[in-house]
Amino acid sequence: MRLDLDRLARPFVVLSERYYPDPFVFAIALTAAAFALAIGVTSTSPLEALAIWGGGLTGLLAFTTQVGLTLVCAHALAHTDVVRRAIERVAARPATPPQAYALVALLAGGASLLAGALGLVVGALSALAVAEQGRRRGLRLHFPLLVASAYSGFLIWHMGYSGSIPLLVATPGHMLESSMGLVPITQTTFSAANLALAGVTLAATAFLCSRLEPTASAIVELPPRPTSGARDGASAVPASDGPGRRDGAHADPPTPGERLDRARALSVGLGVLLLAYLVAWFAERGFALTFDLMNWSFLCAGLLAARSPRHYVDLIVDASRTVGPVILMYPLYAGVMALITGTELVGLFSDGFVAIASPRTLGFWAFVSGGLVNVFVPSGGGQWAVQGPVFIEAAKELGVAFRVVVLGVAYGDQWTNLIQPFWTLPLLAIVGLDARAIMGYCFVVFAMGFVLLGGGLLLIGAG
Repeated sequence: MRLDLDRLARPFVVLSERYYPDPFVFAIALTAAAFALAIGVTSTSPLEALAIWGGGLTGLLAFTTQVGLTLVCAHALAHTDVVRRAIERVAARPATPPQAYALVALLAGGASLLAGALGLVVGALSALAVAEQGRRRGLRLHFPLLVASAYSGFLIWHMGYSGSIPLLVATPGHMLESSMGLVPITQTTFSAANLALAGVTLAATAFLCSRLEPTASAIVELPPRPTSGARDGASAVPASDGPGRRDGAHADPPTPGERLDRARALSVGLGVLLLAYLVAWFAERGFALTFDLMNWSFLCAGLLAARSPRHYVDLIVDASRTVGPVILMYPLYAGVMALITGTELVGLFSDGFVAIASPRTLGFWAFVSGGLVNVFVPSGGGQWAVQGPVFIEAAKELGVAFRVVVLGVAYGDQWTNLIQPFWTLPLLAIVGLDARAIMGYCFVVFAMGFVLLGGGLLLIGAG
């Protein structure tokens, strides 16, 4: 029996198309809400709140740099020839619309387990490629749902290789090392429970996306792409590796500098150097993965896959436009985080959950609390700074393994990303849609995520 869930998604689609704001407007609204809560609910005066907010605007600059590097390196890697050819080959496989939506969710989710930023870019490119292949073969596909499927795969990003909270607590010198020590990622990211739950969640997400297609009259297909320029409508990377034509008709011999620009041995050599460093690091310390090591691994892979130094620079330049919204909005979210951590709001958000928790349910309440705080602070590292101290002390009092609350906050962070439009920005910049077009479908996946992720943490219990 065919299971169609379009009726379930339709009200959310209508609401999001009419009322969902632009992500920048969303950030401004959250700033106003944080001010209102800090002044109205705590003992903070308006001038004190203003000073806390202004002083906190720079609070995430270092983390912004790390995230920005992740975005550009993942974007560049996803646009290398080998990755794009692989996406195009796989995109030709779906024979029916449900298969197409499920495939995009699976591709985005699989890439998100390697790196959240990579999942966003691969998801966007997969949605475009599947839509283009479907149009060529007469397969009518609802493009907003393809993009929503891509973003839905991002639901499991914090359970994978680039999960920022597990990476932070595994990194020597992290902010809470004195109170909790180091928690290796073998106990969090690479634990059997986390990997199994990630697989179940991704499979369920793909199945759900495959059943959300609207009626034939409501389908919005991918518009015809321009024949000139990049095939995905986003990348401006030239097909050549460097200049070789001066007047558009006659090729001049390349200069020595141009030969160096196009010498693949140089980019490969740098990639091999980075690879040697990574191998030496892991050989000496075991699988002691950190945020920086994750970034160097994607830089290494991109350099090895690029055609030349110039080609890789072009890929990075093209990727840089995905970082602009992040750079614009992260100071606002840093200010919101300062208002939460610099006033009694952090206690109101988290202590209330801790008060009703038991050893078996603390991880679940860390998940719910993490989802709530993520709406205000869409940054895994920043969010852990807000909630980590509260939940680590609660874990000590209740005898709960630290890894449980680490996973709980991480799961909450990835869960409400589906209704917090901040991380849609890199994906939407590539596909050319706005958040309103996809958020209705994401609300349905969001509801499913609560059941699966929250239920999984209840099964894990006290660890």
